[in-house]
Amino acid sequence: MELNQPTPVLHLEHLDFHFPTHRVFQGYNQQFGPGVTWLRGANGAGKTTLLKLAGGALLPARGAIRLDDVDSVAMPLAYRAQTFYCGGDTPALPWLQVHEFLDLHLALYPGSDQSLLNAELHAFAMTSTLQQSITALSLGQHKKLQLALALALPVRLLLIDEPFNGLDAAAMAHLRARLAEPSRLARQCIVLTSHLAPDVPLAATLEI
Repeated sequence: MELNQPTPVLHLEHLDFHFPTHRVFQGYNQQFGPGVTWLRGANGAGKTTLLKLAGGALLPARGAIRLDDVDSVAMPLAYRAQTFYCGGDTPALPWLQVHEFLDLHLALYPGSDQSLLNAELHAFAMTSTLQQSITALSLGQHKKLQLALALALPVRLLLIDEPFNGLDAAAMAHLRARLAEPSRLARQCIVLTSHLAPDVPLAATLEI
């Protein structure tokens, strides 16, 4: 997918979501534009839940989630082809090797560039893991693997949960540099949660 489109806008409209034990959102409305939005809030406030809803990993009980005019329920495949959620969790695909996991994502996102992904894997010092099983990676390596995908995939909506946790200094510096690129800030809507100040140019800071 080409990224030389009008700047992306994520719309959350009249959103209701609850777990069996408690309600998280009721009639929630919010809009996220291009650039980085820092999503802040206390533990349990719903930051990760909001990212998972926007990424399609959770479904709202009511309301609409749209990226520009692409509705996440009416056009789920088109929506997800433009969206990547980076949570840092261990992928639930233990039978895959790292290169197979990466190939799967490249196939799912039209317009992906292998060379861009290779550059990110090199920057995060992950090229030596390609022939390993996913289960052999440390938690820090899982995070780097998903961050490499996040930075390389041609998506318009990038959702990143606590990207700086567990990263070494070199990886953190690389991530901040890539998230600060003016061309990226113009073409992507990036919503991230972080207990640390992101130290990147911010379009907005939102407290929930």
